[in-house]
Amino acid sequence: MSATAELLKGAAEVFPDEVVTTAAVRHLELPGGAGRFALITLDNGFDHTKPTTFGPQSLTNLDAAIDQVAAEAEAGEIVGVGLTGKPFIFAVGADLKGVEVLKKREDALTIGVGGHEVFKRLAALPVPTFAYYNGAAMGGGVEVGLHCTYRTVSQSIAAFALPEVFLGLVPGWGGCTLLPNLIGADRAVTVIIENALNQNRMLSGQKVYEFGIADAIFEGADFLEQSLLWTSAVLRGEIEVARQDPDRGEAWDQAVARGRSIADEKVHGAAPAAYRALDIISQVRNGDLREGFAAEDEALADLIMGDELRSGLYAFNLVQRRAKRPAGAPDKSLARKVSKVGIVGAGLMASQLALLFVRRLEVPVVLTDIDQARVDKGVGWVHEQIDMQLLKGRINQDKANRLKAAVTGSLDKAEAFSDADFVIEAVFEEMGVKQQVFAELEAVVPEHAILATNTSSLSVTEMASKLKHPERVVGFHFFNPVAVLPLLEIVRAEQTDDASLATAFSVAKTLKKSAVLVKDAPAFVVNRILTRFMGAVLGSIDDGTPVEVADRALAPLGLPMSPVVLLDLVGPAVAHHVAGTLHSAYPDRFRTSENLGRVVEAGKRTFYVYDSGKPELDPEVAALFKVGDTVLTEEQVRDRALTAIAEEIGLMLDEGVVAEAQDIDLCLITGAGWPFHLGGITPYLDREGISERVVGRRFLPVGTASVPE
Repeated sequence: MSATAELLKGAAEVFPDEVVTTAAVRHLELPGGAGRFALITLDNGFDHTKPTTFGPQSLTNLDAAIDQVAAEAEAGEIVGVGLTGKPFIFAVGADLKGVEVLKKREDALTIGVGGHEVFKRLAALPVPTFAYYNGAAMGGGVEVGLHCTYRTVSQSIAAFALPEVFLGLVPGWGGCTLLPNLIGADRAVTVIIENALNQNRMLSGQKVYEFGIADAIFEGADFLEQSLLWTSAVLRGEIEVARQDPDRGEAWDQAVARGRSIADEKVHGAAPAAYRALDIISQVRNGDLREGFAAEDEALADLIMGDELRSGLYAFNLVQRRAKRPAGAPDKSLARKVSKVGIVGAGLMASQLALLFVRRLEVPVVLTDIDQARVDKGVGWVHEQIDMQLLKGRINQDKANRLKAAVTGSLDKAEAFSDADFVIEAVFEEMGVKQQVFAELEAVVPEHAILATNTSSLSVTEMASKLKHPERVVGFHFFNPVAVLPLLEIVRAEQTDDASLATAFSVAKTLKKSAVLVKDAPAFVVNRILTRFMGAVLGSIDDGTPVEVADRALAPLGLPMSPVVLLDLVGPAVAHHVAGTLHSAYPDRFRTSENLGRVVEAGKRTFYVYDSGKPELDPEVAALFKVGDTVLTEEQVRDRALTAIAEEIGLMLDEGVVAEAQDIDLCLITGAGWPFHLGGITPYLDREGISERVVGRRFLPVGTASVPE
């Protein structure tokens, strides 16, 4: 048994539940008389809904396939070797379930070394090797192709990425080393750092080709056939693949510096993966692949045994699994069909909802408002967005026409909603207004229609309390911008029945939103936590801490934006209103800021001005402040904020606002963009000992979002 096989055998024993990928070899005669060719197909035996991955046994199977083709190449029996995947999937990298179970650094190091040892053999074969990216390719799936001599890509690929940094790893099977040496450091930084830290942005097949990762691009329908024709032409010398050597001078340093700037902006030094990847990219400027591979192995081993990766994998599982099976959702068979949607209001939020509903449900959507001008503006905005989709080539003219025709407006609720199955209100956040809207709706909608509210903080039970049929009222709280943030807080009021709730979850799934069932408690989950968090920071400012000190305090967590920038995004008026709602419900914990109130009264919409290109406190806002003389350090502000968050989460779990702490984390990740490396927030609070200090217990079991003991 070879050293590589021995290595992988030991790793496979650590991970007995691997979904194994086979690597079947078949032979064919290339067109044009180019010769006999070996094609290796990666396949785990499942359809495209279970993508192909690489665990230890899968790598062993690929290693055995390479043994076979290496012997055939040495004997002169084949002229080349190709690598492709099952329909719609090339390969999506390492099996992350295997990474989660690792307890020892030496086992983690084995994962890196084992992948390298197998993949390097493709480059060492005595005949040219070809990777045919026929479908989704991520992580190790991209990297195995980088070890080949040539690559082709399907025009139809929508998912091509090196997402490791997003999760807390580095592309450790050749990505950090081979990609910059293939396409230059700047483009490699875009793929490895910038795209990964921008919510794991994908490359299209066209971009893969334009970046120089692939040497040729073909339509998806006959991709493999065209790739083999191209392969034949390359092997016969009819096509010469020319590649430009990357700039290894100042441009390389500038690219790495750009990557560090992006990492600083996104994670503020709070998570190590991006910086380790950039160190390797910097290190391989001289083209020394062996040195780069060794650095990748060490980085993988360190990061696999680190807290950030374990939190990242925990967060990944929440988004990929728990979000698809919401805790507490009723049986989906109870859901009613929705064939028409009504929206009360035609402002920006209502218009965003209309666009989402018509694009995902493809049913008639009608908006109402208090005057024709507002209705026309809302419908017009939706039509403009559809036209933009058409211009970008995301939909064709026929679909654009159908979607625009489906979105209409009316001043008459009775006419608009008499045959609607699902009506959602998006009007002013005031209880009396919303109760009046629901009373008007109940009088005109069909008996089976669901009445939904997009309230961000008000009681859904109270909103429905004056209706004859409060059982069909449900909270349906979206986050702004609607098209970007996946979370949908679905609120069960005291009398909401299972059929209404099941319909709400069914609609959420069709909208492709991550739905979380929440109790009808003030501000639900995200706004309650953010308001408590913001209250701690604003309270520090009110007490006398300089704004810039308080605003920097949370930077070590690597949150997507600082507290005051978040406040500016939400808007001081909205933040003050929600704080008031929560102060009424929980006066001991939620204080309202008089300074924030003065800012709202003065009509100021932000705290910061950006005249110098950087955020600076608006002098007019500063003039409104009346503060105390208690000046806290950044560390003290951070401790105050984290203590407040931990206390609030403990109380929310005690109250049953959500089923488990995992739902709190899922809400913060998908509704507030909190980072994977924190696992949302509860793994971080556990890890730092804050949860036990504040509430007397961990939020998650030992070994969850951490290295198993």
